[in-house]
Amino acid sequence: MPVNQLSPTTASTETQTLDFDIAIVGGGIVGATLASALKDSGLKIAIIETQLPAVAAAKKQAYAITLLSGMILEGIGVWQQILPQITTFEQISLCDGDYPGVVEFHRPDLGNTGKLPVPKTALGYVGEHRVMLSALHECLAKNPNFSWVCPAEVVEVKYLTNCAEIEVKQHGETSTIRTKLLVAADGSRSRIRTEANISTRGWKYWQSCVAITIKAEKPHNDIAFERFWPSGPMGVLPLPGNRCQVVWTAPHAEAKALQQMDEKEFLTLLEQRTGGLLGRLELESDRFLFPVQLMQSDRYVLPRLALIGDAAHCCHPVGGQGLNMGIRDAGAIAQILQQAHQKGEDIGDLRVLKRYHNWRKKENLIVLGFTDFLDRLFSNTWLPIVAFRRFGLWCLRTIPPVRFLALRLMTGLMGRPPELAQN
Repeated sequence: MPVNQLSPTTASTETQTLDFDIAIVGGGIVGATLASALKDSGLKIAIIETQLPAVAAAKKQAYAITLLSGMILEGIGVWQQILPQITTFEQISLCDGDYPGVVEFHRPDLGNTGKLPVPKTALGYVGEHRVMLSALHECLAKNPNFSWVCPAEVVEVKYLTNCAEIEVKQHGETSTIRTKLLVAADGSRSRIRTEANISTRGWKYWQSCVAITIKAEKPHNDIAFERFWPSGPMGVLPLPGNRCQVVWTAPHAEAKALQQMDEKEFLTLLEQRTGGLLGRLELESDRFLFPVQLMQSDRYVLPRLALIGDAAHCCHPVGGQGLNMGIRDAGAIAQILQQAHQKGEDIGDLRVLKRYHNWRKKENLIVLGFTDFLDRLFSNTWLPIVAFRRFGLWCLRTIPPVRFLALRLMTGLMGRPPELAQN
């Protein structure tokens, strides 16, 4: 795949004179979405990434993609390449373990979506990392104002009055990049955020997640479902080829045991936990274990600096909202930066960046609270709580306004959509 990548022979000389309007640290889906969203802005953009693009795209993972995220990617111009390679689901199913009161959501439950170009039948999508990031990389390769700086490591950042100076180590040599704005898209352990002394609030959960890809005997029928167990929620997302991405949440010791369990024993237990709906199962991937946390940065911006995606916030994986929050961040800040640039404003000025902070921090807080509430409500065996949540499921099944609000939140349609999503 062709990329505008700095060669080893020019790293120590060219990068010293490279000046960018925006330098994005982190070339994952969120960072690449922001760079792609700005392709027609006239701004000169670089992504600083520790891995080569092909290596980063090879990650084996899949994500729930909300309707709004799909609209943002369509506005960027990459969705038509992505959509044929991913799964569109038209039903969401929720249940409390083996309790028979299953809640099913369908497209009519969304009601009137106003001016947003919402698909007529879809409720969401499931996309593999490789498919999504490769499409974004191809988009970036066509942009003459875009450059890769990779594989490279940020050594130090100095925030000056009119620019940020980023000291970068690449191919064993150190150079300096000057940019109007530095955007941190470098994940939950963001070094950029930490060294800028931006504090965070939140907590680590008592749970970890086991993520796997499985092959099912019975058809998944393009249904996304979430089963809530006292130990934690289990999300099952449909993939092409009658495969599924499973995210199984359990207390740390139990999750570790699930990862190390004999494969046959593990699959037998998984077949039980999925209620036999998928028949006999086969593993299609290793069992990946990761802890979960809730985190919200006290601020998303400083002069010459903005945080997006997991660098700004993290949530429990229940509901599959994490990546979607980051895509929405990227769409929002791209809109603000492009509008500011068109007006001749300094895109690294704090007054400009606060527009992004004020827009996205409050909306993200709602999603963080929603996912935390769901996990605590269902990961519980106290009888009053059990009775309360089953009453809540009854409300979701029978009261249209409750169904409408819950589904709007799950599909990303609650709140202010970026203009990219309205094209």
